[in-house]
Amino acid sequence: MECQPVPVRLVIIGGVAGGATAAARARRLSEDADIVLVERGAEVSFANCGLPYHVGGEIADRRRLLVQTRTGLAERFRLDIRTRTEAVALDAAARRVRLRDLATGREYEEPYDALLLSPGAAPVRPPLPGIEHPRILTLRNLSDMDRIKAVVDAGAPQTLIVGGGFIGLEMAENLRRRGTAVTLVELLPQVLPPLDAEMATPVQEELARNGVQVLLGDAVTGFADEDGRVRATLRSGATLAADLVVLAVGVRPDTGLAQSAGLRLTPRGAIVVDDRMQTSNPHIYAVGDAVEVGDPVLGDRVFVPLAGPANRQARIAVDNIFGRSARFRGTQGTSIVRVFGVVAAATGASEKRLKATGRPYRKVYIVPNQHAAYFPGAQPMILKLLFTPDDGRVLGAQIVGGEGVDKRIDVLALAIQARLTVTDLAEAELAYAPQFGSAKDPVNMAGFVAANVLSGDDEVIYAEELDEARRDRYTIVDVREPGEHAAARIPGAHLIPLGELRDRWGEIPRDKPIVVHCAAGQRAYYACRFLRQRGVPCRNLSGGLRVYRCVFPRGVEPAAGAVPAPATGRCG
Repeated sequence: MECQPVPVRLVIIGGVAGGATAAARARRLSEDADIVLVERGAEVSFANCGLPYHVGGEIADRRRLLVQTRTGLAERFRLDIRTRTEAVALDAAARRVRLRDLATGREYEEPYDALLLSPGAAPVRPPLPGIEHPRILTLRNLSDMDRIKAVVDAGAPQTLIVGGGFIGLEMAENLRRRGTAVTLVELLPQVLPPLDAEMATPVQEELARNGVQVLLGDAVTGFADEDGRVRATLRSGATLAADLVVLAVGVRPDTGLAQSAGLRLTPRGAIVVDDRMQTSNPHIYAVGDAVEVGDPVLGDRVFVPLAGPANRQARIAVDNIFGRSARFRGTQGTSIVRVFGVVAAATGASEKRLKATGRPYRKVYIVPNQHAAYFPGAQPMILKLLFTPDDGRVLGAQIVGGEGVDKRIDVLALAIQARLTVTDLAEAELAYAPQFGSAKDPVNMAGFVAANVLSGDDEVIYAEELDEARRDRYTIVDVREPGEHAAARIPGAHLIPLGELRDRWGEIPRDKPIVVHCAAGQRAYYACRFLRQRGVPCRNLSGGLRVYRCVFPRGVEPAAGAVPAPATGRCG
């Protein structure tokens, strides 16, 4: 139903994903509204996710980053757009916002009937000694990008990236593309904190293979000038010299204006909104990287600064401002990143979040190809699926691989939103041709394996249960071929190839619990089905040696005199 035009003066603070989307949506809903869009920067709408790729040269033309120009947006939607203008104060009671023209310094007040805040999030600059060095930069907007690119263009043989999240990894890839030496320092013991640790291992291997020095579990404690360059001191005591330092240690909600107006904030400083995107003041709405929203999987509140949710929130907020009823169902943090030749993606709850919240869960790993193995160019991926132990509802998924990761994570993201179960995944009808997928798509396979675990047809064990301290508690049987076993094996494993198992199963010692493994889990499943029907209890190592090597990158050994298998960047 079309809403009736609502005479309103709408002021929007902040452009880019949230603000520009809100302004365009507002005009589509009302031709009579006065719509003022205020943006601190010179450009009202730009592709901030593309900034690292212009630095690296993959997006050569800077103009391609401009999603909409100020003039184009204003003319198409008859908007009052004020760039290079900053909101400096907010009188919520009087419904007035004080603006400052950054070119002239002139300040003036702007009244509103409804106010929408889309201020985004600002990169964190920790209060470290020497942090104000001119070659220590962050990346938030086009001006930041231009400064970083200018340093690289002028020559920056040595670069340091502080932080191993999305921005840090994208900058590492693009700086290496420009030929600079890159060192990346990350406080945590892994890169990509949204992923579980074992799923980040292939990314770390890919960084190393492409010449990025990765220092995990360390932190910068201070900076100093060294003849115009930067000297960084690490907590470990090491020092690093760099021509450019990129800080990518996270972002904080840019909510000073909201705080000054007395809006309700979280302890972290994010704006509290309801599912209509309304703040604690009924005339003020907020969207994007500055707000805290609901997590539909775990039911708590989360701060997830991603462009996709910001766009959806903007549409919902404007619908409510103009009399429509719309609700934001929350964000499950669906994300994806390319790091050289590896793609990593996640959606929903991670295992570490499930553990932290005490939520019961089960998990499985599979290692399928992105399309039919017989079609040229098949590439493996590692897929981790998390689900409830009672009804098998999908809680989360993570995938690391190459081609095809994106479409599988999107299917699984929608499965979570629709509250589907692993049985639904097994029965999903997905497009198939050999160059695109398999008749049993990786999504189907994840469903099959998880359903087998729930039904008891497959009893699994996980790599972390076979660490060095506990490995001797089990009899480990390797059902791969002799050449595979010789190239890389779990210490102490007994080799009985699957094709010989029916004749040799009596050789398996029975004095300890039996664990069967193969490369990825499928052959071990077949082996366990046979053994259990012969009265021999056993458990299948989920994900096989591929996942074991992700959990314990140095935990496999070659047979004496064997030539180790070549590294693939995907945990073998």
